[in-house]
Amino acid sequence: MSVITINNNNFSQEVLNSDKTVLVDFFATWCGPCKMLTPIVHELADEHPEVKVCKIDVDQEQELARQFQVMSIPTLIVFKNGQPVNKSLGLKSKKDLEAMIK
Repeated sequence: MSVITINNNNFSQEVLNSDKTVLVDFFATWCGPCKMLTPIVHELADEHPEVKVCKIDVDQEQELARQFQVMSIPTLIVFKNGQPVNKSLGLKSKKDLEAMIK
């Protein structure tokens, strides 16, 4: 499954109303650790079709970043049934991310 780009217009539909677990990567294009995390996030999307994987550019979607108190990037939040259930800050390994979504 491909990674879905999220903005304010599709956030509710893709994240809050999803029937799947959703992993949201809050990132910025200029952020070094975010760039290092990108291939891991794409691998997760390909290897775990049971999880919807999404990315939110904090520079483009400042209101969503504020709403979920994203103070540093990368920040990853797991949503289940429209509710945030797990949050992680900084660069993580694929193993760590897989543990987060379980």
